[in-house]
Amino acid sequence: MGKRSCLPIFIIDCGKDIMATRALNVLISARILEYVRETISSRYDLAHIHFIPYSGHRLDDQTLAQIDIAFVSRDITGRSTKYVLEAKTDTYYQMMEDAPNLQWVHVHSAGVDRPVYVRLRDKGLNVTSSTGALSGIVAQSVLAAVLALNRRFRFLEAAQREHVWAPLLDDLMPADLEGQHVLLAGWGPIAQTTQRYLAMLGMKVTVLRNSTVTGHTDVPMASYDDFLRILPESDWLVLACPLTDTTRGLVGRNALNAMKPGAHIVNVSRGEVIVESELIEALRTGSIAGAYLDVVDKEPLQPESPLWDMPNVMISPHTAGHSTGNEARVADIFAENLNNWVKGLPLRNLAR
Repeated sequence: MGKRSCLPIFIIDCGKDIMATRALNVLISARILEYVRETISSRYDLAHIHFIPYSGHRLDDQTLAQIDIAFVSRDITGRSTKYVLEAKTDTYYQMMEDAPNLQWVHVHSAGVDRPVYVRLRDKGLNVTSSTGALSGIVAQSVLAAVLALNRRFRFLEAAQREHVWAPLLDDLMPADLEGQHVLLAGWGPIAQTTQRYLAMLGMKVTVLRNSTVTGHTDVPMASYDDFLRILPESDWLVLACPLTDTTRGLVGRNALNAMKPGAHIVNVSRGEVIVESELIEALRTGSIAGAYLDVVDKEPLQPESPLWDMPNVMISPHTAGHSTGNEARVADIFAENLNNWVKGLPLRNLAR
């Protein structure tokens, strides 16, 4: 794609003296610029910020050299996945990697494991996430999935499609959720909200995490070393953990064989946490009763994948955290961090 001449730079001056050092230049979506501008003007005592709007076209090298900060909002990533990028996303990613003075990138998602973010971190850049902005929405999706799998909504949907009156009787009778045991991998904002929702149903939750220090909670904690020991006691495995060396491939043949017959899996983490081919086999044989997968190993899920047609599987296209209020919540976190950056305070959600 050819380079374009410099785009306009929007200047926000909140009435203070201009900083002695040169003003900060922020690359930002043209769509979200107005909201961020109003937010930093009304909430924070910032002196002088230059916003460089992005509308889908590559900026020239002179402009790229001015950029200090880049905000990757949802409208920039659009329908892109980790493996398949839309043109506007690819252009934005390339500009971030080509901007010689870029120091900090803020991302709309909770995870920052996309290859471009890893490369930027490896170069020494600060990368922050929007952890916390989507936690309530993702937790609602987990709750909906648990209820739908337990209440056999897939079966009822199929019966409705065929105009069949099929009461949930005999072997179809759902078990009470109250008293069932959930092994919840992760203890970030999504997992913590999920735990509260599941506890509301009377479910017993054990949290799997790197540190077993409980802090200000009485929720039982276990380390990943105890994973295979606890699985046989669990009716549900809910994955809400980050993708790390520890969690990559966490749920493979050994884990699936250790699970209680009739257990279910809910994954709102990353597809790579599960060995997909081995999960498919467990679902086919019925050793795992069902699964809700918001994420898969390679996204988008290929049309020929058997997961699409499995009656005991629910799939959503990495949208468990999508909701109309996300844009403002994410922008609020970025604005807070922009204030922190200007004033030399620690950045919230800094990736390590």
